[in-house]
Amino acid sequence: MAQAKKGDTVKVHYTGTLDDGTMFDTSAEREPLKFTIGEGQVIPGFDNALIDMVPGDVRITVIPAGEAYGEHSKELVTDVDRERFPADLELEIGQQLQVGLADGEQAVVMIVDLTDTSVTLDANHPLAGQQLTFEIELVEIL
Repeated sequence: MAQAKKGDTVKVHYTGTLDDGTMFDTSAEREPLKFTIGEGQVIPGFDNALIDMVPGDVRITVIPAGEAYGEHSKELVTDVDRERFPADLELEIGQQLQVGLADGEQAVVMIVDLTDTSVTLDANHPLAGQQLTFEIELVEIL
């Protein structure tokens, strides 16, 4: 039976959990995730976990932050004057906002702190700095 390798398009089912056991994502109630190994469509540690699996295999893999969404970067956290937000916009901790960058690109940021005068925004991925555990089932190599 063929083993998965870089360049193969695969379908997988997965469940991702944090160190405390909290599930952050699963494909259990959806169609399997389809992607090509090694093309950067998933985090590197997920890609690497599939190498040498055969359809039907189930693997549990622990992915360090560096092979997942990276370490949490303090440079991506910034305070913004509250006056820069529309007065009618209700802000709350945990809220995600889309902001325009100087180069014309867009970024998603999360509000991580609020005061009467400032809003602290974090542009890190919500799972940055986290070690992730995935249970992966290789459903099919296409």
